[in-house]
Amino acid sequence: MGLLSCVVPLLLLLCGAAPLEAAPAKSSYLPGTGRFWHITDLHLDPTYNLTPDPTKVAPPLKESRPPTPACSETSCVTHPTASSNSPPHVPAGELSTDLVVQDQMPTSTNAVYRAAAELWRPWLQNEALLTLSQGGFYSQLVKPGLRVVSLNTILYYGPNKKHNERLVSIFRKYSDIIAGHFYGHTHQDSIMVLLDQQGKPVNSLFVSPAVTPIKSLLQPYSNNPAFRMYLYDTEDFSMQDIWQYFLNLTEANERQSAAWRREYVLREAFGLADLKPLSLLKLGLSFMEQSTAFDSYFKHFMVGYDTSFTCGGACKISQVCAMLYLDQLSYSRCVEKGGW
Repeated sequence: MGLLSCVVPLLLLLCGAAPLEAAPAKSSYLPGTGRFWHITDLHLDPTYNLTPDPTKVAPPLKESRPPTPACSETSCVTHPTASSNSPPHVPAGELSTDLVVQDQMPTSTNAVYRAAAELWRPWLQNEALLTLSQGGFYSQLVKPGLRVVSLNTILYYGPNKKHNERLVSIFRKYSDIIAGHFYGHTHQDSIMVLLDQQGKPVNSLFVSPAVTPIKSLLQPYSNNPAFRMYLYDTEDFSMQDIWQYFLNLTEANERQSAAWRREYVLREAFGLADLKPLSLLKLGLSFMEQSTAFDSYFKHFMVGYDTSFTCGGACKISQVCAMLYLDQLSYSRCVEKGGW
């Protein structure tokens, strides 16, 4: 936790709407803002069965999976506009490892990269398509003064922390021109703050929860499916708010239908004046004192998967340290001290 080399980022550099419950309209919420959707981690499950019986959607040996809604994943999510993915989260023995190593990708062009480039052809320019087909990453100028950079961090995903430290160093160096960080892969909902080497907050980072639930045998919680909409200032491109939507899996299985609803609006949920790094730093620092605020944060971390599960002690320290310290040394010191 607290490390960036295992997540899939989308950066905004300064240089159609879904029919959902209470989606903000331009004229009625934060005038002067633009919007974009973030939909991440739609993982293929080759053992998935489309059946009205939720006990038969996966083989018995897949007991570590959380309950899956009776609808198929593609029919539950009908308006994706952006996504970031890695190979399916299944045991390595079930993958064709002569073609794909679990949670890693080749460093040269391959069928997966070429297929991704073809899917994104309607929206990307030729230069971006070329690098996407060759290495799974791209950069594109959206408008004068705004560039999107999509990194393929799976290229260096592994236990070696030097890649994370280098990434943090680069982000610190260019923090003044990075308008936003947007991540996936973890399947949980997280906020992080990038501090410079003097401890000053310089960037806000957001990790979007996944559409696909995941749960290991050792993990006491999972996630409900979710996706979100970001609102940003059209003048300086700063993040203004987040509207998150989710699917209650328990309810979906009981009713045999999927009803996506708004889970929360970030500024409203935590009483934030803005989403600037200093505001998020203060929020994180308050979590150790305000148990109610942290409990709400952790509930959203799981996307409301299990409201009976509480995160205290080492669990809470790990969560807050991961929010505030992104380099390995600072994070480890925070955990060892039991706080900051």
